[in-house]
Amino acid sequence: MSSPFTPKTLAFLRALKRNNDRDWFREHKDEYERHVRVPMVQAIERLAVDMKKFAPELTADPKKSLYRVYRDTRFSEDKTPLKTNAAAVFPPRGFPKHEGAGLYFEVAPGWTWIGGGLYMPPSSTLHAIRARIASSHPRLHRIVTAPAFKKAVGELNGDQLSRVPLGYAKDHPAAHYLRFKQYLGFKEFPADFATKAEFYPTLLATFRAMVPLLRFVNDAARAEPPTPLWKEMR
Repeated sequence: MSSPFTPKTLAFLRALKRNNDRDWFREHKDEYERHVRVPMVQAIERLAVDMKKFAPELTADPKKSLYRVYRDTRFSEDKTPLKTNAAAVFPPRGFPKHEGAGLYFEVAPGWTWIGGGLYMPPSSTLHAIRARIASSHPRLHRIVTAPAFKKAVGELNGDQLSRVPLGYAKDHPAAHYLRFKQYLGFKEFPADFATKAEFYPTLLATFRAMVPLLRFVNDAARAEPPTPLWKEMR
C-alpha cells in the first residue's frame, strides 16, 4: 500500500523550515498544496473509511482534522508565522474542542509521529479518570500491557506526579497509574518513514491499538465526576 507522502513532501517542509515567512510561502503555495496538503487530505480520507470499522466515535474529516499551516502567534514569543510540520487530529465526538482523548499524527522535517491519548485534561477530568482507575484496577493495566498496545507504542506515557495523589493509599494496587497527569501512547519514526509503503499500515495499526485506552479515558471523563473532599494535587 503506497503512502500519499513522497520525498517532495519532506523537501518542502525542510525548505519551509529554512524560509519561514509569508512572502516565501506565497511564492511556493502551489508546492505546499501539491506535496503537503493534498497528501494529508488523502490520508485523512482513507482513515475516515478505515476507522469506521474500529473507532466510529472519532471524527476523521479533512475540514476538522487537518491543522492549518498558519500559526497563532498572538500569545507566543515565537513569531514565526508558519508551522513546519503537517499534522492531523482525530477527536472524539461529544466533547468540547481540545478535550477528550483522540488520535494524532504528524509529518515533520525531522520525524514522523503517530499516537494519541489525552494531553491536557482539566482537574475535574483527572479526578474522574483517577476514580475510574482506582475502582476498576487492573483494567487499565490490562489495556496498556496488551500485546497490540506494546507492539504499537511500547508503554503508557505522559507527565506524572512525583507521588500518589492525595486521597489514595501509597500502596494502592494502581498507584503507578494514579500518578499520571496525561495518558499518551506514541511512537516516533524517522521523517522518511512517512514516504514508505509501511507508513499507512503502521498508522492504522497504531490507531487501532490505541482505541481501548481512548475509550477507557473518555468513558471516565463522560461520567459524572466525583466531588473531592480535598484539593487534589495535579
